[in-house]
Amino acid sequence: MKKHVVCFGDSNTHGYCAKTGGRFDESQRWTCLLQKKLGDQWLILEEGLSGRTTTFDDPIHEALSGLDYVYPCLMSHEPVDLLIIMLGTNDTKERFGASAECIALGLKRLISKAVSTTDCWKNGRPSILIVTPQNIDKRYETSEVGGTMGKGCAEKSQKLAEEYKKIADLTGCAYLDANQVVTAEPNNVDFMHLTEEGHRQLAEALSEIIPEILSCDTTL
Repeated sequence: MKKHVVCFGDSNTHGYCAKTGGRFDESQRWTCLLQKKLGDQWLILEEGLSGRTTTFDDPIHEALSGLDYVYPCLMSHEPVDLLIIMLGTNDTKERFGASAECIALGLKRLISKAVSTTDCWKNGRPSILIVTPQNIDKRYETSEVGGTMGKGCAEKSQKLAEEYKKIADLTGCAYLDANQVVTAEPNNVDFMHLTEEGHRQLAEALSEIIPEILSCDTTL
């Protein structure tokens, strides 16, 4: 059986393209590029949902809490070799009233739920990679999404890397800060979604780190 890698994220995992309002195609999304780079012995499973949070219920849109969906997601893809979690951008929205520290605690709770889904893991050993998403550029405030995102999102997103690293160390998860590998700036429409080049750079970095994680049997 192929190695199953579940990519659990939000619109940047789904592949939202801010310039078109649609979705990057299979030659552009980081998940699909990762599949091509890793090859036929791997199965990269796209589980990106626009608006998804770590644990917060959105008062405007339903079913966006990652905590509520991670169990059926993992069980539907078992046996899972690796779970990649890249969330947090939506958690910074002003309507949630959460600091970077609180968002990180939400991530910790999500990790615990994933680990406790014992029947999904190949050989019963959970393996999780936490990816801090690319920071939101402060210029988002003047874009069309500025009003719905609210104030303070850029500042909170810039603190996530430090907080997420603490959680990764505490829970024994592998860790990657996308800001260290994605040098392409966010798009100039909403200033928070990956560009096509950003997708390419993220896929390149993950294609190198994922085999190392599994070869080292990074488990919780």
